[in-house]
Amino acid sequence: MSGIFRWRTAVAAVALALGTAGLTATPALAANIAVNPGFEDGLTGWTCSASSGAAAVTSPVHGGTKALRATPAGVDTARCQQQIRVQPSSSYTLSAWVQGSYVFLGATGTGGTDPQTWGSPGSAWTQLRTTFTTGASTTSVTIYLNGWYGQTAYVADDIVLDGAPGGGGGGDNQAPTVPGNLTVGGATSSTLTATWSASTDNVGVDRYEVSRDGGSPVAVTGTSYTATGLNASTTYRFKVRACDAAGNCSAYTSEATGTTTTGGGGGGGLPKRVLVGYLHASFANGSGYIRMADVPAEWDVINLAFGEPTSVTSGDIRFRQCPVAECPNVEPEADFVAAIKAKQAQGKKVLISIGGQNGQVQLTTTAARDKFVESVAAIIDRYGLDGLDVDFEGHSLYLNQGDTNLANPTTPVVVNLISALRALKSRYGAKFVLTMAPETFFVQLGYQFYGPGPNGSADSRAASYLPVIHALRDDLTLLHVQDYNSGPITGLDNQYHTMGGHDFHVAMTDMLLAGFPIMGNPNNVFPPLRQDQVAIGLPASPNAGNGFTTVGEVQKAFDCLAKGVNCGSYKPRGVYPNLRGLMTWSINWDRYNAFEFSRSHRSYLNGL
Repeated sequence: MSGIFRWRTAVAAVALALGTAGLTATPALAANIAVNPGFEDGLTGWTCSASSGAAAVTSPVHGGTKALRATPAGVDTARCQQQIRVQPSSSYTLSAWVQGSYVFLGATGTGGTDPQTWGSPGSAWTQLRTTFTTGASTTSVTIYLNGWYGQTAYVADDIVLDGAPGGGGGGDNQAPTVPGNLTVGGATSSTLTATWSASTDNVGVDRYEVSRDGGSPVAVTGTSYTATGLNASTTYRFKVRACDAAGNCSAYTSEATGTTTTGGGGGGGLPKRVLVGYLHASFANGSGYIRMADVPAEWDVINLAFGEPTSVTSGDIRFRQCPVAECPNVEPEADFVAAIKAKQAQGKKVLISIGGQNGQVQLTTTAARDKFVESVAAIIDRYGLDGLDVDFEGHSLYLNQGDTNLANPTTPVVVNLISALRALKSRYGAKFVLTMAPETFFVQLGYQFYGPGPNGSADSRAASYLPVIHALRDDLTLLHVQDYNSGPITGLDNQYHTMGGHDFHVAMTDMLLAGFPIMGNPNNVFPPLRQDQVAIGLPASPNAGNGFTTVGEVQKAFDCLAKGVNCGSYKPRGVYPNLRGLMTWSINWDRYNAFEFSRSHRSYLNGL
């Protein structure tokens, strides 16, 4: 996204060092701070991937009466994990007794080198064992077990995390109380929303876990959860429990049911209100690298930043994960793909974003157009993605002098992009998610002037996205214009509005939803977009770009647009109750800013 500088390093080979487990006797243990380590209480305290079929079984067992059994399926490694509170700058030993063709044991979020060990013990009980030291500010880690792609089920028992408990010592074995008043409503053809009352000791609740139809739970931080991607005219069952940071979980509530309505999903299968975020998947900067599996649940659409061209005019788009030399904690590609699938199982959409500040793409020829379609499809297929985000910036799009017909553009880079996007939509069908993230310069500024500069001069870029948006409006899932890194722009009130306050967002969004004249010609009007196609684009933190807007100001803008209240000096042309949501650059910068954007705005959107 504009204004974000990135530093590339040379491509480095990624090697995963796997230590072979020994068969030594278990040493005397100072403590075991894992919750339900022998699975005597089923999967309480553990979260397992949705397609793993994870269950507590009575045979074989190593100790007690039960053990864990989980089966890899497709690109799912059948990971089971739990988060545990720990002490900073402390040493820990992690061990487990396992059976199976391939079994992995490890920990993430340690604040140092995340450990992983593995074994291939077959039907003989074998102990896996590894150690790690937490970072100076680490207060919790996630321990995990998983198998490997295409292999048989694994069995695990008697998990031990030996070391000092977090939270001031003494351990925490008290679970929160059971949530109350679970109901299921808000039905659409593809979504249902479960809501409940907070646990009575809500101060100690770290998360709520929602299970649908008896499946693996999904963690949420609020008291509601919207299940997406559901089938029309279908009844679903939900239950919820409360968990603290130490991994203690209450019993589940009784199940509540809801039934989706008839008809198609629409909107790419997304919920009514969405949060869209960009994940720095191919590079690192001051915000730090986030593994796909660690992306918080608040995000509905995760845009992988970025797929970039091999040259400006080739049309050949490539994507690579961040090199290990630049991102030491980058996950192996297999884990990356598995995490994408896990997010999708939770109803999330994962897209490849093309372009960004440094990724200039000009489809000047039909050959470049065809190469674009081929190479983007290859990325989507390799990683199992849901669609494409177009984030062309700089001189990627421009309009030749005199090309002012919105419905029939003639500039090659515009015509070829429209054709390429239609080809991708046709290739993947109705479920293909298509989003765009233009700068205000390419959209709202266009109706003020159309400069004479040919082929990419500054003025000829103005409004260059508009023919693309207009041509794809029936296929476009979301348009989230970047309301940042921008100078003052005139709204429909003929007044200048400056970024950083609620009026700017109201004025820019109102133009998209009310329509506006373009290119200095009052008879050439950009028609309004549907409300469900529009989200507001924002920086996640003051570090993420010029035009950062506080939580209060953002929600004031949304109140004005969606409810007609809390408006400032700018009065929108209408009230837009179905305004879709918010986009931000970026998920990484949101974490850097203590998740203020996602947590505050997720709660706000859920309450609308």
